[in-house]
Amino acid sequence: MGGRARSRAPGVSGVPASAGLYPQGQWQAAPAGYSYPEILEKEVRPWVEQFLAARGLELAQEKTRIVSIDQGFDFLGWNFRKYGEKLLIKPSKKNVRAFYSKVREIIQRHHGGSQEHLIYRLRPVLRGWAQYHQPVVAKATFHRLDAKIWYLLWRWARRRHQKKGAQWVRKRYFHTLGNRHWEFAYERRDAITGDLEYVRLAPLSATSIQRHAKIKGAYNPFDPAWEREGETLRAQRMMHSLQYRRVVARLYRQQRGLCSHCHHPITRESGWQDHHLVPRTQGGKDTLNNRVLLHPECHDQIHELGISICKPARDMGLVKA
Repeated sequence: MGGRARSRAPGVSGVPASAGLYPQGQWQAAPAGYSYPEILEKEVRPWVEQFLAARGLELAQEKTRIVSIDQGFDFLGWNFRKYGEKLLIKPSKKNVRAFYSKVREIIQRHHGGSQEHLIYRLRPVLRGWAQYHQPVVAKATFHRLDAKIWYLLWRWARRRHQKKGAQWVRKRYFHTLGNRHWEFAYERRDAITGDLEYVRLAPLSATSIQRHAKIKGAYNPFDPAWEREGETLRAQRMMHSLQYRRVVARLYRQQRGLCSHCHHPITRESGWQDHHLVPRTQGGKDTLNNRVLLHPECHDQIHELGISICKPARDMGLVKA
């Protein structure tokens, strides 16, 4: 069953009567006289609707349908489908077509622009799309799109210099960088060192696949008892995000490199974890004022013993009389 949940007016509460239908999250064989689609429609769907209603949400009826996992379905730009005994999540064909059309439109609109400006426009588009599909089975899609995008760039370069030969165009716009040939790049001089360097358009396949970290079957993000697990899981998933690394660096500077609990230095060897002063399950915000860095063992002590800590005061400095 696939679909989106959307917000609705709060006020519905209570535990679904069928919450104990499948104890401990274990699916059972379909009862006699019932098929799995009927179970999903008559048992699972009402349970999901009641679960969401208690939290002020509801299923979008026009986007919710029951399909076979062997047939697959698209959701949030991904295709979920089971091949034999293995479930694979891939970029959906619709999402791939939309992305390719966007890249082609950008290249066509810059037929008279410079290579530098074209790379400047394409880099965030390619990087953002690749990072979104980084956790799924997307490597083959990346390579296939790289070939198609390279052909668009080659046609763009040939149209700019119709009286020049292919070898001249190749030397002008495509270079050998390391062990990679035909890299779409331009040469510039570093403003500080004065050395010549190449700025390339990184292909989609340069983005490494980072598998999505699985969660425990009993994990409940709305249960305060799982707040510690949620913070650890979130930090693991966000560590590859540049924005999250900047947040960690800012918290590190605010704390002068010290743990907010034991006040000993935080190092790469000791490790660190992100802690919310007011838990998110209790309405705490995800802002810097509500977050501190702790050693992993200090983080465990705070959650196990219920210790309250405060954010370090800022160093205001001294004022001359």
